[in-house]
Amino acid sequence: MPARLLAVWGRPGGHIVPIMCTVAVSFEPSSPVPLLVLAVRDELLMRPWEPPAEHWPRHPGLLGGIDLVAGGTWLAVDPAARRAAFVLNGRGRLAPEHGRRSRGDLPLLAAAGLTVPDDLSTFDPFYLIIADLTGAVMLGWDGDTRTEAALPAGYTVIVNSGEDPAEPRAAHLLTALRAAPRPDPADSWGAWPALAAGEGIDRTDPRALILRHTFGDDLRYGSSSVTLLALGPDLVRYDFAAVPDEPGPATFTQIV
Repeated sequence: MPARLLAVWGRPGGHIVPIMCTVAVSFEPSSPVPLLVLAVRDELLMRPWEPPAEHWPRHPGLLGGIDLVAGGTWLAVDPAARRAAFVLNGRGRLAPEHGRRSRGDLPLLAAAGLTVPDDLSTFDPFYLIIADLTGAVMLGWDGDTRTEAALPAGYTVIVNSGEDPAEPRAAHLLTALRAAPRPDPADSWGAWPALAAGEGIDRTDPRALILRHTFGDDLRYGSSSVTLLALGPDLVRYDFAAVPDEPGPATFTQIV
């Protein structure tokens, strides 16, 4: 994740460019499919990755896209356990270079049902969302303080400032999700693929879910992939799309 690079390149033209991914969680305990997730990964577009598969022999059964630089992931799913975990960059004090660990290890540990380290001082700031059929918990770390809170029933949108309904991207997505019928993923994702494709909003707009920014002459940052995930007692559905370079519909592949 490019927090250190963004510290250098984060003010093109005198404006701060936000470092963010976005995760929207819908938790409805009474629904046949209690947990729905729409997740967008934002990253330096030159950073190599591969789409979801069982990439980690030490974690058999886990699915997720792999970051080929650090070997971890931004999103991991254990279909058998009906459990998933997602990591987003946070804000705060960066970890020391010596001994620094990749935040991409955290979703693997959490989705596998393993314990996240008590000592987080070797990680840069993050938000980690751990979700299963009983709900979702958000673990936060700002470089000094660890926080943990259960997400409420209904919709929650998390960006790199956490659960921040006033942030333009989060506010716009939250309004759009609440205005659309909650999808039944056993049938289709309803309006969610159109939301995930960006709704035609310019990719430099602060409200845009799908981002594109250029720093300097050619360092490009933006949304690289979108995940739609459903977890229920009788259903697991995991759809994935790479974000096309030009605006337009996203082509989803059903992983599970």
